[in-house]
Amino acid sequence: MARVSDTDSRDRVLARTGGGVGRITLNRPEVINAVDVGMVETILATLRAWREDPEIEVVLIDGAGERGLCAGGDVRALRDAIVVGDIAAVDAFFLAEYRANALIGAFPKPVVAFMDGVTMGGGIGLSAHAGVRIVTERSRLAMPETRLGFTPDVGGSWLLSHAPGRLGEFLALTSWTMGPADAIHCGFADHLVPSGHLDDLRHALQTRADPGTPNELALLFDESPEAGPVQRARPWIDEAFSAGSVAEIIDRLRGMGEVDGEITPAAALAELEQRAPLALEVTLRAVRRSRELPGLNAAIEQEHHLVSYFVRTQPDMPEGIRAQVVDKDRTPRWRPATLTEVTPQAVDEAFAHRSPRPLWDRAPGE
Repeated sequence: MARVSDTDSRDRVLARTGGGVGRITLNRPEVINAVDVGMVETILATLRAWREDPEIEVVLIDGAGERGLCAGGDVRALRDAIVVGDIAAVDAFFLAEYRANALIGAFPKPVVAFMDGVTMGGGIGLSAHAGVRIVTERSRLAMPETRLGFTPDVGGSWLLSHAPGRLGEFLALTSWTMGPADAIHCGFADHLVPSGHLDDLRHALQTRADPGTPNELALLFDESPEAGPVQRARPWIDEAFSAGSVAEIIDRLRGMGEVDGEITPAAALAELEQRAPLALEVTLRAVRRSRELPGLNAAIEQEHHLVSYFVRTQPDMPEGIRAQVVDKDRTPRWRPATLTEVTPQAVDEAFAHRSPRPLWDRAPGE
């Protein structure tokens, strides 16, 4: 079995301790710290060790370089494994990733995440379930999975389902990118700290300045942002994205005409028309079902089965990665190609699918 990717991760994840703080730095800045299987396995093992270490009181997750915390998973390597039929390697990546996401969400000590710059997909999973989530003026957050032909995962469906109103449906289906204000409003982050003060906050976490909790320390540097463009567009987003199906959402957007603002119905419509039809229908149901689930782990488990469905039975995921990341021609050939070809039975089949690999290698959070 190959690995996704089969590379020594010791230099790609820097784990060090000091002053009661365990710091995990994603160290692959040339690709905005995109994570491979070795990296997520290292993160998972480190967190498990630090959970039991009495010297570690706080965990800090950040990224090397100026471009971002993490652009997501190494989707090129994932596509390569899917194309050659090495599904075991794909499973290994997602299993380690989802277990790390769940552990971060259940960690018994404060976890602080610096979501500076680009933080998308898998980067959301490693940061947005933390107890204290910091964005900066240059943060750009998104769940871009429908753009790649599958559905939001890494606990993203849980976060999206609890965004105000129908903003979760909007963000999930369009893969829209949030700035810091909207990230906070939509429940993906807690504090806006100017990037120039991140080193000061790191220092404060280690020196235990008064006040001493990570959240209180973050508040010392917090700047309350004005409402972002997603929040300001909520009235028409709620109206359109409360519809019962993707086709109905599109019909409502088409009927809205001109709307003032940085985000418009026409822009949302243009995004939806580029997405994989099956991924759109599955994602809409996944977000709405997540609202009824008991917690993050249940949402991750639902995502685990859905991603297994796309990997094992559908061509859209490798095709979307090809079009967006490999060839970059931005012309994916989706199958099915239109929403009218997506039957309710096909969506039912996605939710009935069960991955043959168990998600939990121990009780969730252990």
